[in-house]
Amino acid sequence: MFAPATPLSAASADAAAAAANSARLDALLRAQVWRASSLGTSHSACVGSGFATLDAELPGGGWPTQSLSEILSDSVATLEWRLLAPALRLLLAGDTRDAGGARQQAPLNGARKAGRRPARAMATRPERPARPERPLLLINPPLTPHLPGLQRAGLPPQRLIWIAPETPAQQLWALEQAIKANASAAILAWLPRAAPEQIRRLQSCAQVMDAPIFLFRPLALQTQSSAAPLRLCVSTGPGWTLQVQILKRRGPVHEGILSLPALPPDLAQVLTPRMLNLALPRVTTPAPLPTPVAVEARHALARPATQPSASHR
Repeated sequence: MFAPATPLSAASADAAAAAANSARLDALLRAQVWRASSLGTSHSACVGSGFATLDAELPGGGWPTQSLSEILSDSVATLEWRLLAPALRLLLAGDTRDAGGARQQAPLNGARKAGRRPARAMATRPERPARPERPLLLINPPLTPHLPGLQRAGLPPQRLIWIAPETPAQQLWALEQAIKANASAAILAWLPRAAPEQIRRLQSCAQVMDAPIFLFRPLALQTQSSAAPLRLCVSTGPGWTLQVQILKRRGPVHEGILSLPALPPDLAQVLTPRMLNLALPRVTTPAPLPTPVAVEARHALARPATQPSASHR
């Protein structure tokens, strides 16, 4: 016979459950709340940017999912690809491996063992249906995507979907529907005229998408408020580098500029060593002009006119 459970065992079980709930709540709080002096963590999965220097400064160590990443630049549809190509290439390659179909089942029980015969044939499991390859969405790009160049960067053209809405309202609607569908490997959207309240609505919708969402906006809007948890400024630098400044992140204010080597591999094979080491011209402050020395003018036309005396009135 078994002894009945004592109240002490029930109390210990309740205490264990309470401790587990407390640990789970602490983990959730650590993901949502961070100290201003330390880099915050990401409550969602992150995708490595391909630049170790940049990953070290991003919460979670890469581009976040389930939130917006706003990139500000004055260059139109050129710096974006140099900055995001490594991450997008990894995203599409990983999605291709997942979509390759179910793995082939190994032979049943391996090779037949010596002296033993299988009693009966075992039924094979049905193969899992292949996961469709998710596309890369381009919403309102300012220029026509150059498919050969993107393919050389490791982005297959058949995985790209170009959406060209005509009006700002249609651009916002297309982006919101793409986010809610949650069916793409990543979304790249150019929204030069989006208002702060519209960015806030998109950020609210982005919490259901398990892929990165990148917004590209003009550099002149860096002083405008934005609900995007991550904001960066990107510009060109010396030696074919990208100069990245982190304006907003979950953590302390980032001071300084990150210099990222972003020379396309095909271009590196064509450029000469002198062109590879080419740097942008430095802007120097011109020397002040010498102060002119006052010289007494002796010509009558160069002297100021004098007031006529009272006797000539």
